[in-house]
Amino acid sequence: MTPEHDEAPPIPGPDRHPRRPALVLPPGSCDCHAHVFGPAARFPYSTPRSYTPPDSTLAEYLAMHDTLGVQRGVLVQPSVYGTDNSAMMDALHAHPERLRGVAVLAPDVPEAELDALHAGGVRGLRVNVLFKGGVPISAARPLAERIAARGWHVQFLIDVGNHPELDRELAGFPAPVVIDHMGHCAVAKAPTDPGFAALMRLLDTGRCWVKLSGPYRITARQAVPFDDVAPVARTLVRRRPDRMVWGTDWPHPSIATAMPNDADLVEMLADWVPDADTRRRILVDNPAELYDFPGLAAG
Repeated sequence: MTPEHDEAPPIPGPDRHPRRPALVLPPGSCDCHAHVFGPAARFPYSTPRSYTPPDSTLAEYLAMHDTLGVQRGVLVQPSVYGTDNSAMMDALHAHPERLRGVAVLAPDVPEAELDALHAGGVRGLRVNVLFKGGVPISAARPLAERIAARGWHVQFLIDVGNHPELDRELAGFPAPVVIDHMGHCAVAKAPTDPGFAALMRLLDTGRCWVKLSGPYRITARQAVPFDDVAPVARTLVRRRPDRMVWGTDWPHPSIATAMPNDADLVEMLADWVPDADTRRRILVDNPAELYDFPGLAAG
C-alpha cells in the first residue's frame, strides 16, 4: 500500500436499509446533495485524499430515493475523485431527467469540456476548501466568470466561521453562490458567529442559496435527532425560504457521529420546516429553479 493510501483511512458506508419516513414528501421532491462512490475498480480514487469510502452506487442511491419518496437528485463531485468527474457523469447520463450534477473543475478546464458537462446535466461547480482533492477558493472567481453565461452556480464547501466578511469576499461575484451544509459552522458558534451573520447578509442579496443538509457535521450531539441543529435551520429558513434547498448528503462520508438512517433526515426536515407550503417550496420549486429540472414549474 502506498503512503498516499495510508493517509486515507477507510470510512463507514451508509445505513443500507432505509426505512419509509413518517413525513410524506410532495411530488417532485429533490435531494440536492449526495454522492456516488465506485465501483472503485472502475472509478479509482485520487491521491492525496482525506478518506477512502466503500462503494455506494447509483442503484443504491436511487433505491433509497424510492423508499423516501424522492423523485429527483443532485449529485455533487466528492473530493476523493478530484477533478475527474467520470463517476458522477456516468450516473447523470444514465438518468438525465432525474439527476443533475455539480462538478469540480481545474482552473484551465477547456470550453469544450464545459459544454459537454452542461449537456450531461451539470449545473454548477464546487469549490471545496475543507478536504484534500478540492479546488482552492482563489480559483473560484475566474471559474465563475467562465460558467456564469451557462446559468451555473458555484457551490462552496466552507466553514463560514472562518470567513467573518463572507458577504464582502463574494461581493459582485459573477455567478450565484450555494453554501453547503448550512455553512458548516458549529451550532455552538452559529447564533453569534460573525461568519454566520455574514452568511445571513449574503442571503439577503438573493444571489446566495443554502443547503439544509449535513446536520451531523455541525451538531454537538452524537446521534439522531441532532436537535441542536433545528434553531440554525429555522433561522436560515425564516430569513430566505426562497433560497433554501435540502439534501441527504448520502452516503454521509467522513462523519464523526453515528450513521443516520436517511428517513431520519426527512423527519428532521418536518421539525425544521413545519409549514407544508414552505417545505414544498424548498423540496420542489427552489431546486427546479436552481438546477434547471425539466417539467417542474415553480408555484
